[in-house]
Amino acid sequence: MRKNAAVARILEDYADILEAQDDQYRPRSYRRAGQNIRDYPEAIEDLVAEGPEAVQEIEGVGESIADKVIEFVETGAIETIEEAKEEFPVEMRELTRVEGVGPKTVGALYEALGITTLEELESAARDQKIREIKGFGPKTEENILEHIEFAKESRKRELLGDARPIADDLIEFLSESDTVDQSAPAGSLRRWRETVGDIDILAAGTDHEAVVDLFTGWEGVTDVIEAGTTKASIRSDGMRVDLRVVDPEEWGSALQYFTGSKDHNVRLRTYAIKRDLKINEYGLFDVSEVAEPDSGQRVGERIAGETEEEIYEALDLPWIPPELREDNGEIDAAAAGDLPTLLEVDEIRGDLHVHTDWSDGDNTIEEMIHGAAEFGHDYLCISDHASGPGVVGGTGLEEADLRKQLQTIESLRGESPITVFSGVETNISVDGEISIEDDVLDDLDIVVASPHSGLEGDGTDRLIAAIEHPHVDIIGHPSGRLINRRPGLEYDIEAVASAAADHGVALEVNANPHRLDLWGEAVRTAIEAGAVISINTDAHGPPEFHHLQFGVHTARRGWAEADDVINTWSPDDLQSFIE
Repeated sequence: MRKNAAVARILEDYADILEAQDDQYRPRSYRRAGQNIRDYPEAIEDLVAEGPEAVQEIEGVGESIADKVIEFVETGAIETIEEAKEEFPVEMRELTRVEGVGPKTVGALYEALGITTLEELESAARDQKIREIKGFGPKTEENILEHIEFAKESRKRELLGDARPIADDLIEFLSESDTVDQSAPAGSLRRWRETVGDIDILAAGTDHEAVVDLFTGWEGVTDVIEAGTTKASIRSDGMRVDLRVVDPEEWGSALQYFTGSKDHNVRLRTYAIKRDLKINEYGLFDVSEVAEPDSGQRVGERIAGETEEEIYEALDLPWIPPELREDNGEIDAAAAGDLPTLLEVDEIRGDLHVHTDWSDGDNTIEEMIHGAAEFGHDYLCISDHASGPGVVGGTGLEEADLRKQLQTIESLRGESPITVFSGVETNISVDGEISIEDDVLDDLDIVVASPHSGLEGDGTDRLIAAIEHPHVDIIGHPSGRLINRRPGLEYDIEAVASAAADHGVALEVNANPHRLDLWGEAVRTAIEAGAVISINTDAHGPPEFHHLQFGVHTARRGWAEADDVINTWSPDDLQSFIE
């Protein structure tokens, strides 16, 4: 099993503890190392086997962090971090789900009131104890109370970006055994929903108990919750993973059934009934000669079920991609031959929203360019933060800095293996104003305008005002949401998309798993209104280029085709668009 995600998580947990204890420098180092390990294409345990020098080849991993990584891979724990957790026994991930509560706030709350859990935080806020802490006050206390319910709900679901790597590692493990004929993610994970309740895995094999034994024996298992003859549940890296085992000849029907969604399956079942057919997890059955079709699961003549494709084909439908199975008209579109030809990951030719160490990124411009080239991109836009409200840590660039950066980019273009665009991510104020003057924007190729603060209330007019600015090319992460952390702006997507279409501005699908903004339904509405989409990773280092898959599948959930996405266009066509 790749232990990259588990290693990354414990390093990031340690970074939060250090920040809560007011450590000024180490938190960023541990977060950077954690993110780079999570996104590293090779298994961290393979590097550990090669020795400390191999581990240190990962960007941001020095000798001290490498030693901790090796200790974790070899023992399952890091003594220094375990001691830190004992000294600071707070449920950091739970508490920081509350909007406005970061690690430093958690540290202050623990020191003043001994708060360690979300429930204790809520109780202290309701008892008006938080306002008495120096530097807090009634307004902070009210904000905490306002956002606690959202935090309590969000802890029930995990990010797609955290769940998918675990599922992929497990599928790879299962596929290497002769015991398993086929295996795949199921449920909301296979449909690429932005969050999942748990990880659903489907496997086919003739010896069901042997498959269960294999599953529960996986080295990624931290706890076996239950194990039966055809089902089992484990915990891995804090997430629940459920397995269902089926016979190989029923693989297709089971995969279709357990992928869902429930609404899609109900609609498909109704579609089948009208044709004297019965569909369930065991197959597709002709029940035209059966007096009581509901008298059993396998009643009638079984006419399909070994593959998903033959299930849909037997219903005179083309195979419907999992991302579309939400009962949003996909069955009618399939019957009419109107399903979209969905965008593929390898059709994306570049990234138009990334950051470097000029603002809050981890790498130089040169490193980001070469990272993009190695990833397979044809072009890249350097779009560091401009100064403005909501920019983390005051790292935004002033106008003089942007001019200096532009000179640097121009000096690198001749040696670059790919086309490099100059750009900026400028903040959209609560009034819809752009934080950089026009004379600077005139000289940049691409301007990404994004909301970063003041994310309450209706943002429709705010976003439209930014769209109408003559220099804006892309609206970045339009809602500003952080999944499971803050809900972001509410706005009329139809109005915003219409304005974007009228002014030749692209709307972004930010592929960072914490954002996925626009989301699927918004993408579809935007495309139907005539707007174009830009899928970008918002990468702060080369490893994050791999987040592209999450943005592409999010766009696919919005029925996006290649032509709808400006990053699929040639550099010349893209140049024409931004001009």
